[in-house]
Amino acid sequence: MAMPRGESVKSHQIRKTTRALVRNSQCVCLDDLSQGTMLPRWELSFYLFASLGFHLYSFYEVYKASREHEEELDRQFALEIGTLFGGLKKDPTDFEWNFWMEWGKQRLVQFLFGHVAVSQLANMLARKRGWYQTENEYYLLKFTLTVRCLYYTSFSLEFCWQEMPTGSSFYSFPWLVAYVFYYPVFHNGPILSFPEFIAKMQQQEDCSLKSNLSAFAVGLARLLCYWWLAELMVHLMYMHALYGSASLLRAVSCWTLGGLALAHVLFFYLKYLVLFGVPALLMRLDGLTPPPLPRCVSTMFSFTGMWRYFDVGLHDFLIRYVYIPVGGSQHGLLGTLFSTAVTFAFVSFWHGGYDYLWCWAALNWLGVTVENAVQRLVQTPCVQDSVVQFLSPRARRRFHAALASCSTSMLILSNLVFLGGSQVGKIYWNRIFIQGWPYVTLSALGFLYCYSHVGIAWAQTYSVD
Repeated sequence: MAMPRGESVKSHQIRKTTRALVRNSQCVCLDDLSQGTMLPRWELSFYLFASLGFHLYSFYEVYKASREHEEELDRQFALEIGTLFGGLKKDPTDFEWNFWMEWGKQRLVQFLFGHVAVSQLANMLARKRGWYQTENEYYLLKFTLTVRCLYYTSFSLEFCWQEMPTGSSFYSFPWLVAYVFYYPVFHNGPILSFPEFIAKMQQQEDCSLKSNLSAFAVGLARLLCYWWLAELMVHLMYMHALYGSASLLRAVSCWTLGGLALAHVLFFYLKYLVLFGVPALLMRLDGLTPPPLPRCVSTMFSFTGMWRYFDVGLHDFLIRYVYIPVGGSQHGLLGTLFSTAVTFAFVSFWHGGYDYLWCWAALNWLGVTVENAVQRLVQTPCVQDSVVQFLSPRARRRFHAALASCSTSMLILSNLVFLGGSQVGKIYWNRIFIQGWPYVTLSALGFLYCYSHVGIAWAQTYSVD
């Protein structure tokens, strides 16, 4: 296959390696062996309804705990009186959600219309502002610079990888400015590499005003639905405030504890559907194809899948600019372990480098390493022949889900460390895996077994690669 115009040999090799890694990253324990195997409809329906039932009942337990401890949480965290759901109080302790919602109420509409008008008329944005005057402006600047550093890193590395002289006109200061300051993704992402940005600009779609407005209306309605669900969650379930009280977290029932975990990660998913959905909507108005939105966390059943499908832009950046340049999988087992460790260390440092983030990064490194080790073991001819000989296709599918349930339990634990801190992770570990052994532990793994079946079926049905 011929190289794109202006692309160096090294950049082309990295592009090919990235594609191969993306394809390989979808392989999870026994996935190849259970590929295409369908369970009986009644069995898959049971797993689906069991998963939904656990979600709903555990959310109900969180709702009851929120109402029961409402006065105590109100004194400790100053719950806000909401206006959307009949005067229900709102959990205000998720800083990121509240910051972006308040900023959106004040600035989003004027920035949306401003961007659309300017981009359609002049295709450029020029706005002069000071650094910051308020605390909110400080955090806006902080979020923006955190994302911008990845953008100018992408441009700089791609520029260094070009063979000189190059016939490409894209590696110039005007294109650097257009890429780094493209407004829809300016404040909070999602992340686009420079080659991806150029490819999208070259493939810009010319759509009529009518079709643009129709797509905008549908996308806006979807975004409002996501926002409404997220707001409903923080009005009905004070999950963030409960996570801020270690004594309450140790006292609530195991059902409530499980519901809090599910509610926390699902709220995180809805939050980023909104935060990434707004830029995606604007990009479509500009005729560009946005990156895929995060995949529902309730269908995730592996560390590898979580990294591959939740924040696609960040995953591709890490593969292209950290994992492969450090060595990737080209230098044996130790080289692969080192490259993976450096990649997760980079992610931890980029997020802030706090102690709990290093713990979260270590858990993810361990999870990805164990999953890849099991995958390699299963792919050996001896083990593969034994599995095929002794297990039917449906039994292999169930075995896959059983292994995936163990991986999912650790995936949820690592996400709780990321979202709630190390203390929350320790409380869950003690209550579920130490104090709760064997009944609570096996019950949790049983529910996650149902989730894994649903996730595997979803991945096989809606796989896009």
